Amino acid sequence: MKTIYMDNNATAKVADEVLQAMLPYFSDFYGNPSSMHTFGGQVGRKIQQARGQVAQLLGAQPEEIVFTSCGTESDNAAIRSALAVQPDKRHIIISRVEHPAVRVLCDHLSREGYRVTQLPVDKGGILDLELLEKSLTPDTAVVSLMWGNNETGVIFPVEEAARLAHDRDVMFHTDAVQATGKIPINMKNNVIDMLSISGHKMHAPKGVGVLYVRRGTKFAPFLIGGHQEKGRRGGTENTPGIIGLGKACELAAQNLVEESTRVKRLRDKLEKELLTKIPQSRVNGDTENRLPNTTNISFEYVEGEAILLLMNELGICASSGSACTSGALQPSHVLRAMGVPFTMAHGSIRFSLSIYNTEEEVDFVIEKMPPIIERLREMSPFWNQEGQSCAVQ
Repeated sequence: MKTIYMDNNATAKVADEVLQAMLPYFSDFYGNPSSMHTFGGQVGRKIQQARGQVAQLLGAQPEEIVFTSCGTESDNAAIRSALAVQPDKRHIIISRVEHPAVRVLCDHLSREGYRVTQLPVDKGGILDLELLEKSLTPDTAVVSLMWGNNETGVIFPVEEAARLAHDRDVMFHTDAVQATGKIPINMKNNVIDMLSISGHKMHAPKGVGVLYVRRGTKFAPFLIGGHQEKGRRGGTENTPGIIGLGKACELAAQNLVEESTRVKRLRDKLEKELLTKIPQSRVNGDTENRLPNTTNISFEYVEGEAILLLMNELGICASSGSACTSGALQPSHVLRAMGVPFTMAHGSIRFSLSIYNTEEEVDFVIEKMPPIIERLREMSPFWNQEGQSCAVQ
């Protein structure tokens, strides 16, 4: 059975070109990039090449690129640094739909005495910039807002938000894990102080990420140890991973047009056909201002996990918008923040495509999804025999 993979916002396959670029650095070129000898020095030069490839994708300078282990580390490093270099400021602003790498960290910081403001979003997942501006105070140390939402694909106006923060002398960080490589980013055109990337979301391996730190930004290292990354992140570099990420960034720059055309067309086709063929279904989030590869669709009166199990039997991989926590099914915090009705939130499925998806795969999913939903609704106590929803008491 063929696997049809539409869960790229969770992780993406390592591109063949990326794997080939990495392989020699597991075996033939295993020297420590910090070594003084030539054998290690050639590895160090390869890391610098990768740094330049990342910078090129972001419209940044190579010295602004700090290699990390993942997006979560980058997010943590950015927020903790902003607090460390401004010890007199105790206020953080985020949104209610941030990734757990930011949201859970801020929950932890609130227990340590920091004040955290979580900005709401509207039913389309859109942020109110006027409310952001009103929330800024002299005590605000950092604003952290994601560029593209991992569940709905909705894009925040982070460049404008960063300008509002800077007008009040507040640092700004964005989690750009989902946005990088899918939409154009040029750090020369904005005032964002720090930006996070994760390699495995863009066809590089797991275990490598980036924190962009704008030149001149005060920074306190999260991992303290050696001199690596100019003292901004201690620890021997993950050489194969960094080289792979550099190659992935090079490929991403080449594939931006395909992301915004062919991948978007496939996403739109999948979405339109499912909404047409399956009654009482809806898209969650703004359908205009979003990443080109992502759609989050709710099917009323069925459970997302049950949908995924039947999809899995056909080799279709996607994600549910709800999660099983401590034995109790809880809707996604993103969908709850958007006010998605309970009966819809529990039946949400996120499809996230990549350049490796094909028209034939999309057609297969379009064919198989309606019977799956019909079968589950026949089992639902809230769906009657005439195919109509029944009121929940």
